[in-house]
Amino acid sequence: MKGKRILYISQEVEPYVEGSQLAKQGVMLPRTALESGAEVRTFIPKYGTINERRNQLHDVHRLSGLNLVVAKEDYTLLIKVASIPGTRLQVYFIDNLEFFSSRQGVLSDETGAPYEDNDQRGVFFCKGVLETIKKLRWMPDVIHCNGWFAGYVPPLVRLAYKNDPLFSKVKIITSLYQDNLTERVGVDVRDSAAVLKLPEDEVAFLEDGTHRTLSELAIRYSDGVAVGDDQVEETLLSYAQAQGKPLYDTRNTEQLSEVYEKLLADAPTQS
Repeated sequence: MKGKRILYISQEVEPYVEGSQLAKQGVMLPRTALESGAEVRTFIPKYGTINERRNQLHDVHRLSGLNLVVAKEDYTLLIKVASIPGTRLQVYFIDNLEFFSSRQGVLSDETGAPYEDNDQRGVFFCKGVLETIKKLRWMPDVIHCNGWFAGYVPPLVRLAYKNDPLFSKVKIITSLYQDNLTERVGVDVRDSAAVLKLPEDEVAFLEDGTHRTLSELAIRYSDGVAVGDDQVEETLLSYAQAQGKPLYDTRNTEQLSEVYEKLLADAPTQS
């Protein structure tokens, strides 16, 4: 893995969001890659639950200020950065006052109900990561997506950014975790999905609006699929196999170098 560039786009990363296998993997995967000699960039949404002072977040003004269009509205992209204590791992935070830092929940409100605009928040996050990578002029060898909230990345890269040389040779792997596949991702999926440049039949497919359909969309546009915890729905793994996607196991991060070597050697880049 030495010298490879790995971009991690994660729904949750410890210690900023705690309590799930996804969050544990969110820190262990990039930390393992970094210790193995890879060059790493890690991104997470800057949820309102993340205390900026306690976690020593700093504004990155040179990367901030870009306006992103989501569901026909402009939203300002803000970038912050922090280092995880006791490691050499830096984490970039994608922020917007309306979508993230003003809310006192991660993906659900104080009653436990999912935010109705999680689809727009997810698109903003994923597009914000890719636009930041473009500003950094940093060409990744692998994009590793963790959690359904990062599920917009594979179609974004393969469709909306297909002519961008920065992503022309990248391999994408999507890690799946325990998930409520019947939960809706949002209420205006067609509007938020417009930025993905999906064919009309896939927009109609996505209008079901559940985690399952978004996960299946991410699988179709990925080069490989990984098992991230013990509770992954078998139906998603069967779907990945039916799509001809190689399956990997990232639960044991000691095998991570082998996973990326196989991905880079065996999986054809999507066109």
